[in-house]
Amino acid sequence: MTSTAQAPQSGARTAHPDHLGHVIFIAAAAAMGGFLFGYDSSVINGAVEAIRDRYDIGSAALAQVIAIALIGCAIGAATAGRIADRIGRIRCMQIAAVLFTISAVGSALPFALWDLAFWRIVGGFAIGMASVIGPAYIAEVAPPAYRGRLGSFQQAAIVVGIAISQLVNWGLLNAAGGDQRGKLMGLEAWQVMLGVMVVPAVLYGLLSLAIPESPRFLLSVGKRERAKEILAEVEGKDVDLNARVAEIEHAMKSEHKSTFKDLLGGGFFFKPIVWIGIGLSVFQQFVGINVAFYYSSTLWQSVGVDPTDSFFYSFTTSIINIIGTVIAMIFVDRVGRKPLALIGSVGMVVGLALEAWAFSYHLVDGKLPNTQGWVALVAAHVFVLFFALSWGVVVWVFLGEMFPNKIRAAALGVAAAAQWIANWAITASFPSLADWNLSGTYVIYTVFAALSIPFVLKFVKETKGKSLEEMG
Repeated sequence: MTSTAQAPQSGARTAHPDHLGHVIFIAAAAAMGGFLFGYDSSVINGAVEAIRDRYDIGSAALAQVIAIALIGCAIGAATAGRIADRIGRIRCMQIAAVLFTISAVGSALPFALWDLAFWRIVGGFAIGMASVIGPAYIAEVAPPAYRGRLGSFQQAAIVVGIAISQLVNWGLLNAAGGDQRGKLMGLEAWQVMLGVMVVPAVLYGLLSLAIPESPRFLLSVGKRERAKEILAEVEGKDVDLNARVAEIEHAMKSEHKSTFKDLLGGGFFFKPIVWIGIGLSVFQQFVGINVAFYYSSTLWQSVGVDPTDSFFYSFTTSIINIIGTVIAMIFVDRVGRKPLALIGSVGMVVGLALEAWAFSYHLVDGKLPNTQGWVALVAAHVFVLFFALSWGVVVWVFLGEMFPNKIRAAALGVAAAAQWIANWAITASFPSLADWNLSGTYVIYTVFAALSIPFVLKFVKETKGKSLEEMG
C-alpha cells in the first residue's frame, strides 16, 4: 500500500492541468459510452408497444425482449476489466463501438423476435464494456482535484443520451403520423428509432481514436516515457513526474493481476469493500429508475395519456434528469459523495411514495382521477430529479474511486455486473408487476429507496479529495 505521505511529494493532490479544456475533452470522449447506454436504455421506450403488436406477444415475453440486453451488459461489464488490463482501455472502447454499431443495424432490421433479442444482447455486451471502462479510465486520467466532476461525466452522458433518444423518438413518431408502426424510409418507425443508434456508436469509435491511453495501463506495460507525457498533459507540468510515476508504480505492484480471485475473502465470499460496491449498484437500480426510461411511454398510456403526449412526458422527465445531473456535477466535489446520496434517497422516498399513492386509485373512463393524475406526473419528475442529483452520479463516481488499486478493475467489473443484473431484474419484472398491482410495485421501489439510507450511513465511506493511491 502506498503511504499517504507520498502524494504531496509529487504534487498530485493539488495538481491543476495546464489545459483543463483538453482534460474535459478526454473525459467527455470516454464518457461517450455512457451516452450509448442512455440512448439504448431509452430508445427502446419508443418501440415497446410496436414490438408487442408486431410479434403479438404478452407482457412477460415482451419484458424479456426488452430486458435481455441487460444480460449482455452484465457479461460485458464482468469481462471488461480483465480485457482492459490486457489490451488497454482505448482498445476496449473501440471494440465496444464496433459491436454497438453492428447491434444497431441488426436491431433495426430483424427478421424474427429471437433475431431482435440476439442483437440486443450484442449491443448490451458493448454497453456493459463501456460502462466499466468509462469510469475507470476517467478516474485514472483525471487530476484528484477534478476527479468527482469529471467522473460524473459518465452519468451526464447517460442522461443526455436518454434525452436525445426521447427527442428523436418523439420526432420520428410525429413524422410517422403518431404510429410506432407507421412507415418511414421503407421501414416501420420503431425500426428507424433503433437504427439511428448507429450514429452515436460510430462517433464513440472516432472519439476513442483522439484520446490518450491511461498512464496506469502504459506503466503496466513498461511505457514510462509515454505515461509521463500523458501525466504532464492531464495533471500539469508542475507535478514532479518522476515522483508521480514512482507513486503509481508503487501502488500498482500488487495490482498487476487484478483477477476475480483477488476479490475473495472476508468471511462472506467477497471482501467487504466489494460487497459495498455491489450494494451501491443494486440500490441504484432497485429504486426502479429504469422503469422511468424503459417503460415511461407505456406507463403513461396505461393511465389514459395518449401516445404522443406520453412521449412528450418521457422527454420532459429526461430534461429533469439532465438538470439533476448538472446539480450533482456542481456539488459532488464540494458537498461530497455521501451527503448527496443521502439527500437523494430522502427525495426519492417522497417521490416514489406519492406515485404509489396516486396509482392506488381506480381509473375513471380509462384515466386516473384528475388530482391523482397530476400528483403521479409531478411525483415522477421529483423522483427522477432526486435520483439524478444523487445516486445517478455518485454511484459511478464511488465505483471509480472506492476500491484499492490491487482490485480496482476486477471489483469495478463485479459491481457493474451486479448493477446490470439488478437492472435486468427490475426491467424484466415491471410489466408483470404492473399487471398485478401498479401501486404495490411503487411501494416496493419506495422500500428500497428507504433502505438505501441506513446502508449509506453505516457502510459507505467518503472518497472526496483522496488520490486513487490512498484507497488501500
